[in-house]
Amino acid sequence: MGKGNMKEAEKPRAEDKFCCISKLKVFLLALSVAFLGKTMAAAYMSSMFTQIEKQFNIPASLVGIINGSFEIGNLLLIAFVSYFGAKLHRPRIIALGCIVLSFGCLLISLPHFLFGRYHIESSISPSENFSVMPLCFVNQSLFSLPTEEPSTECEKEPGSLLWIFVMVGNIVRGMGEAPIMPLGISYLEDFAKAENSPFYQGCLHTATVVGPFLGFLLASFCAELFVDLGSVDAEDVTIAITDARWVGAWWLGILICASVNLLAGIPFWFLPKSLVKEGETNEPEETNEKSAIQLQENDKNEAKQTMYEIAKDFIPFLKGLFHNPVYMLFICITILQFGAFDGMISFMPKYLEQQFGKSASDAIFLIGVYNLPVVCVGYFFGGLFMKKFKINIYQAANIAFFVSLLEYLLYYAAYWTVCDTSPVAGLTVSYEGIEQVSYGENTLLADCNKDCDCQLKVWDPVCGNNGITYVSPCLAGCKASRGTGKSVVFENCTCVAASGFSPQNASAILGQCDGDKNCDKMLHYFLILSLVCSFIFSLAAMPGYMVLIRSLKPEEKSFGMGIHELSSRVFAGIPSPIYFGALIDTTCLKWGTVTCGREGACRLYDIVTYRWLYLGLPALLRGVSYIPGAFVLLILKRKLKTESQVLLNAPVEMQTKEQEALK
Repeated sequence: MGKGNMKEAEKPRAEDKFCCISKLKVFLLALSVAFLGKTMAAAYMSSMFTQIEKQFNIPASLVGIINGSFEIGNLLLIAFVSYFGAKLHRPRIIALGCIVLSFGCLLISLPHFLFGRYHIESSISPSENFSVMPLCFVNQSLFSLPTEEPSTECEKEPGSLLWIFVMVGNIVRGMGEAPIMPLGISYLEDFAKAENSPFYQGCLHTATVVGPFLGFLLASFCAELFVDLGSVDAEDVTIAITDARWVGAWWLGILICASVNLLAGIPFWFLPKSLVKEGETNEPEETNEKSAIQLQENDKNEAKQTMYEIAKDFIPFLKGLFHNPVYMLFICITILQFGAFDGMISFMPKYLEQQFGKSASDAIFLIGVYNLPVVCVGYFFGGLFMKKFKINIYQAANIAFFVSLLEYLLYYAAYWTVCDTSPVAGLTVSYEGIEQVSYGENTLLADCNKDCDCQLKVWDPVCGNNGITYVSPCLAGCKASRGTGKSVVFENCTCVAASGFSPQNASAILGQCDGDKNCDKMLHYFLILSLVCSFIFSLAAMPGYMVLIRSLKPEEKSFGMGIHELSSRVFAGIPSPIYFGALIDTTCLKWGTVTCGREGACRLYDIVTYRWLYLGLPALLRGVSYIPGAFVLLILKRKLKTESQVLLNAPVEMQTKEQEALK
């Protein structure tokens, strides 16, 4: 007892002022900024993966692995930090986490400074008129890109493996984020008044909403700037922002995120290890040295006992969770639903780019603006509804199941939000303009360009005045050109002339042709649908979460929530972007190339198959999740029946006991 009070004497009080604000409020403010910083970096990274894919010329499946690497870093430390961190100086461990997170962000941006200038896969020189290079001449092999270099040269090519820095940086970012939430929330819970705790949690939830919103806005801004910002003049860039080869300044925003997280960690260094709880006072008592030593020994024995108890209780706790059918079924539901959403969100900017012809900047901005605010409103009303009507676990399960099912059925309307993109000769249409889809290179050759000795691997699209896109000026059969840079016009194009134009009028300009005018309208339908679906699903999230919490015994809650989090990350967070990316890769019609001739990032997708896979895989995963959901309802209904029978019998027993007592 004496030792405890001696320790108390050293503790500062939660209400002690630090720059006119109580120390606990300073901690809350610092933690809110840390939450904002980590969620801002997470949203920024998730929306910039398409830029990273194009910068490093890598397939979507590899991008999925880089995406999942964050979860791996987080899992490496989360259990260790959650257990041991509580016994150490929590504010300083959070500060260390912020520094590690910031260092991870710096590592991610490092390849940009090692990479050198981004090489646009183009045959047009911006300054001089080298446009004879891509034109239709018989002896063009002198100007061709070397395609048959040995594969060993490929490995030695500078920058070919720099994406590893991004992956390692993402793992480090995950490790840095691990202590922030569990230690921050436990510190607040330990030293805050019970009545203040909900307000403090509300502040943190607000920060986790504002963070991603700022992350999306920053990503949208950076995606609009060319990757070699400052070292390349805007006039020297011969591609438009909507071009498949455009790479935004992805490295710039991640440096800003690194700065925010580094600054967020500073206040934690100056905060105490522990405080006296809000509303309590500390009155020191004198203790002698002997009793202090005695108590230290008792503490050691207590710690040993605790460790022994933890080890002894671990297996029974785990068994208890495995024998809890509602809990185990809920984990299955979470894995399926989280897997579907994680994969969709990871590749949504790419989907909007490919399906609706939007630039990455516009796609990221629209996702942030349309989806984030309504999700917050949905969470708020879902929680308010639960509190106001004092809903039991069976009612909560019903609400979560049927509200989520309504959103799931509404989701299928996305299949009708389609838009016809511009046809590409030899890939989506034949050179005669007949619709066809070809995954082979041989269809790029036709009678109009077979004598041109064209490069088949290069992607340097031009738009013919017949509305058809050609893979390169050479494959369009263009024999002459005028102008330089972006304003180059290719003339006397035999393949354009083959569709009914006279050779004098058959011309082409740089870039893909614009898609159907209907695209913008369809994009708005898709975004409004995603807004409605996000709102309805977020209404179901709180009742669903309550089912999970109430299915656990009080002593199982902490461990059960940890296992739930672990399962969702291992079985959904890590694999989901990988298999989504691998499936998306199967729909690629035209791969970009790196200088040694190997396949790079995909330039053009078969949008119909892409749409079916991108929308169909989440539909399948979520559809399966309603099977365990139905079992949860059945189990809870049976449980409610048995409990109500016990309650109905209780008054009769009480009556007989009262009668016996009176006798």
